[in-house]
Amino acid sequence: MSEGKPLDCYELLQVNPNAELDTIHRVYRLLAQRFHPDNKDTGNDARFREIHEAYVTLSDPDRRAKYDIQYHQQKQDRWRLVSAGHKAEDDFEIEQINRLTVLEALHAKRRLEPEGSGMPLKELESLTGRPREHLQFTIWYLAQKKLVQRDDSSQLLITADGVDFLEQNFRTNVQRRRLQAPSDTA
Repeated sequence: MSEGKPLDCYELLQVNPNAELDTIHRVYRLLAQRFHPDNKDTGNDARFREIHEAYVTLSDPDRRAKYDIQYHQQKQDRWRLVSAGHKAEDDFEIEQINRLTVLEALHAKRRLEPEGSGMPLKELESLTGRPREHLQFTIWYLAQKKLVQRDDSSQLLITADGVDFLEQNFRTNVQRRRLQAPSDTA
């Protein structure tokens, strides 16, 4: 697989995980032709390499068997996270805290690195401790309110409205954290 996030071979080749080998060959030929770097209209070297890597994995029975084990485990883990989080997602207060946490992380990034203040979703996942599936609604909401936006490379940025929102709600945010903090007197 490629460095960083593993490729979703089925998604890249746009085939079902139950696809027959001849279907994989046929789809690969079409996609390879479309994204081959020599194609002046639709060529894309990086995309071509990913498609080729996915094809190599899925066209070899041994590699595909190993990949399928990993693929199904990853899907199962992802759904386990989503289903375990449904109770928390129904809680409006937790969602509000998540929004504030995202805004505060983006605010700190903007203050510390004004020139490169964008934050990739993966970094936001690790900072907040929440999986991408749980952050999607939060980010959608903040973007609709124009408190965050995406830059040219799809990284998240806090907007001036987002900074104003944090500053206007500073006291409320501090009070909320005090109420949530475990008591030292217990």
